[in-house]
Amino acid sequence: MPTNRFETARHVLLSGSVLLGLVSCNSEKAAAPPPQPQAQVSVVVLRQQPVAISAELPGRVAASLVAEVRPQVGGLIKSRLFREGSEVKAGDLLYEIDPASYQAALDSAVASLARAEASVPSAQAKVDRYRDLIRQNAISKQDNDDANAALAQAQADVASARASLATARINLAFTRVTAPIGGRVDASTLTPGALVTANQTTALTTIRQLHPINVDVIQSSTNLLKFRSAVAEGRLKLSGPNVAVKLKLDTGIEYAQSGQLEFAEANIDATTGTFTVRAEFPNPDRLLLPGMFVRAVIQEGVAENSFLLPQRAVTRNTKGEAMAKFVAADGKVEERVVATSRSVGNNWLVDQGVKDGERIVVEGAQLVRPGQTVTGNEVTIDEASGELKPANRQASLPASPPAAPAVSPTAKN
Repeated sequence: MPTNRFETARHVLLSGSVLLGLVSCNSEKAAAPPPQPQAQVSVVVLRQQPVAISAELPGRVAASLVAEVRPQVGGLIKSRLFREGSEVKAGDLLYEIDPASYQAALDSAVASLARAEASVPSAQAKVDRYRDLIRQNAISKQDNDDANAALAQAQADVASARASLATARINLAFTRVTAPIGGRVDASTLTPGALVTANQTTALTTIRQLHPINVDVIQSSTNLLKFRSAVAEGRLKLSGPNVAVKLKLDTGIEYAQSGQLEFAEANIDATTGTFTVRAEFPNPDRLLLPGMFVRAVIQEGVAENSFLLPQRAVTRNTKGEAMAKFVAADGKVEERVVATSRSVGNNWLVDQGVKDGERIVVEGAQLVRPGQTVTGNEVTIDEASGELKPANRQASLPASPPAAPAVSPTAKN
């Protein structure tokens, strides 16, 4: 009897254990978490396109013409006839030097010429008489030679007197100091009453032509070699013989007038490894002044069959190589090195290593890893603000099961 009770109790305990195990298994199955939704990233579709290439370089404004005004004769400054800082035209009278001594020299030269001319007729008549007498052997050959020499001397005196008269007239004209070029005149270094000398070291004033005006731009020899290499390899197509140049002022405002590239220096500075490129700009409002710092944007040409990769999508590895993440057709993330050549606005220019239609991750790249399956939402980037905007169509990757809605960082913003 006791044995039967023991067996019954053992069966009950075993049945309870089995029931507890089944309940435990069912509880674990019920507590299993739901499948995680696929990560969402924002992608931009890359398109092969011609890209206008420009170089933004520092430069300084310089007057197109500069003339330092110096006196060509000496004397006292009688008057100054211009307003400092004003615009003058070529030939305008700037200064008057006391002309009294130069007028007297002119009068003396006139008299000397008259005296020289008066001696010529008698010398000529004497030569004519001696010509007949020498044929008759009525005079000696020496007398005839002396008469001809006297005539030549008289004619030479006339020529000398005429040259002296011309010099006197020039010196008198130099007492009126005129503007050699048109432009804006600086302050006067001397005032009326000051004594000046011919061709003195100190200029009376300086005139600068401001319209048109030049901009001297500094370019490195390294960039020059890269530019020529790109042209030779066909990666860059020149924009034409007339290279357009734009200006950005020191305030960041773009100058309204476009300029033209004039020339480039034929030698490289051995100290800095740079050379100067000069552009000419219209300056009707005199907004540009010599010495101003500007940024010149030179249109170098067009890079055919190129891609623009958003800079926000590119990172650097430990070797300094440019890296980017792409979303393949099967929805998996790929990471690879891209060969960037230069920046164009907020993008990197790439002419190899990517294909037309590839999708590059521009947001959420730090949250995914290579090989991971993701959902890509196609966006565009506003070049002015840098904001991401949904594209006309949403590029979701294929073969993805329905998932709980997820909000991207862009949508949150």
